[in-house]
Amino acid sequence: MVMKQSTSVMKVMASDADDPTYGSSARIVYSVLDGERFFTVDRQTGVIRTAVADLDRETQDRYELVVKATDMAGQMGGLSGSTTVTIVITDVNDNPPRFPQKMYQFSVSEGAAVGTPIGRVIATDADMGENTDMSYLIKDEEGGELFRVSTDGDTQEAVITIKKPLDFENKHTHNVVVEAVNKHVDPRFVDLGSFRDQTIVRVSVSDVDEPPIFIPLTGTIMEVQEDARLGALVGIVTAKDPDMDNVPVRFSIDRSTDQEQIFNIDPVTGAITLGKILDRETAGWHNITVTAVEADNQSMASQTAVSIRILDVNDNPPELATPYEASICEDAKPGQLIHTISVVDRDEPQSGHRFYFTLAPEASNNRHFTLWDIKDNTAGIRTQRSGFNRQEQNVYLLPILVVDSGPPALSSTGTLTIHVCGCDTDGAIQSCNATAYVMSAALSPGALIALLVCILILIVLVLLILTLKRHRKGQRMSEDEEDMRDNVIKYNDEGGGEQDTQAYDMSALRSLYDFPEVKSSDSGPDLRSVPQWIQNRVVGDGGPADFSVFKGYIRKKVEQADADLTVPPYDSFQTYAFEGSSSPALSLSSIRTLSTTSEQDFSYLSDWGPRFRQLAGYYAPAQAEEEGS
Repeated sequence: MVMKQSTSVMKVMASDADDPTYGSSARIVYSVLDGERFFTVDRQTGVIRTAVADLDRETQDRYELVVKATDMAGQMGGLSGSTTVTIVITDVNDNPPRFPQKMYQFSVSEGAAVGTPIGRVIATDADMGENTDMSYLIKDEEGGELFRVSTDGDTQEAVITIKKPLDFENKHTHNVVVEAVNKHVDPRFVDLGSFRDQTIVRVSVSDVDEPPIFIPLTGTIMEVQEDARLGALVGIVTAKDPDMDNVPVRFSIDRSTDQEQIFNIDPVTGAITLGKILDRETAGWHNITVTAVEADNQSMASQTAVSIRILDVNDNPPELATPYEASICEDAKPGQLIHTISVVDRDEPQSGHRFYFTLAPEASNNRHFTLWDIKDNTAGIRTQRSGFNRQEQNVYLLPILVVDSGPPALSSTGTLTIHVCGCDTDGAIQSCNATAYVMSAALSPGALIALLVCILILIVLVLLILTLKRHRKGQRMSEDEEDMRDNVIKYNDEGGGEQDTQAYDMSALRSLYDFPEVKSSDSGPDLRSVPQWIQNRVVGDGGPADFSVFKGYIRKKVEQADADLTVPPYDSFQTYAFEGSSSPALSLSSIRTLSTTSEQDFSYLSDWGPRFRQLAGYYAPAQAEEEGS
């Protein structure tokens, strides 16, 4: 701390127990026994003052001062006492920061990213506390453009980082001037000197192999007409190797950004050409990514975005904005505006749209409506006469021709459908249907309501009849299903013959097929349809056999089945086999045809006569032989 001479520091005070009113016994004077070089004390008041003007805390920050107090006013025989006074010198910011070195040197690769720390430097300050706080600045313009300096709050160091990418090919070494400045400056000591210091930081940039650089560095915008032919040039991208070797660069399109392969690029020149026909109305912009790599090192690659704008040509005709429909009242007046139409065009000319409206040639003789071009890309339809009658014609189709401004001028024809409607006295549309108009004119409201009620009743009756028919049909089908049955009788146990009633009950078979008996025919038998060997066995000496009974029986059953329409047709198959009593093979069945003890009734065979039994008897042995019995 630097201060002026005779600056008051503090005051000491001693006490005396003697009576101050008696002589000089209590009169005290002060003196300095030790430290009088730096401090003095007032003999009467005890005020301690500085003896010099150059007290420096940085040299000595503490002083021990011995002060003596003597009574009797310091005369001979007076008594004395002493005390030690400690004086601490406080700090003021009277010292500037200082760099220990006038130059620092660091090295960094040109491929280092922005924000990478290069190195640290620090300036010292003899002061203490907040008087040592300082900030750092870069003084030269070039260094300030490429580098940034910040202060570490904990260590008070200057941290130098990269502000912009470095380029070895552009400059190998950068000299950066860094300045340290006190944050808290005491105005009393400004005249003692500058409170700042500078040093030079030399940054050496080392070379690395860098990927190609596109020119310009940012994205590229190109334009092409939408009617350009295949192979037409769209634009050229440029990139180069930034290294001193200047290796050739090869170009390609990232197909993930051009999956349809609309564009192609020359790998050497970077020329982008059309690979497919363009349509601006489908896509007005195309954004692709172009990749550039070093010819001898594919890992050194960089990319840039290329935006291609498709310029419009007039290749779409104008069209009515919507399938327009309009309505007019039967009592419409001439010149009445009934509708306003507008147009849409998928093209976007740079000068804007301009459309022209007129009636199509086929409507040139139209005497009902006129078209009015409003000159703002819209048109109005007006009535040309009065007295429309929807009974005579309730719909008018008005073809409208729309032409754009090109070039070339394109046109299209749209149709406006105009309905003639019935309106109330206020002009509000009531109905546009001619049929409904006739019915409403012929019938009063009460008659219309009665007609609707009758129709509703008729619908209810029809539904009721259909429901009853469906119910009866279901009952009939259920009865028919109950009558339909399948009877399967399986008999594969020979048992003890007809006497074995436990094995099989023949009555069940008979009851199942209980047909009425058929009388035999008087006509003679017909053997022409049977084999000759059967004829020889059946006829023998007894004369011709009689087969009419079979024919009559079968015919009768067919007639009965055909005549009865209430039941499903039954299919029955019955086999009658009689071996005869003279068969050497004996019976193959447990049913004996001539048994007198069986409960089965064979009366339905009585009309067939003995010749049938004779025929069965001759046939059975032959059948048995064929079966290997």
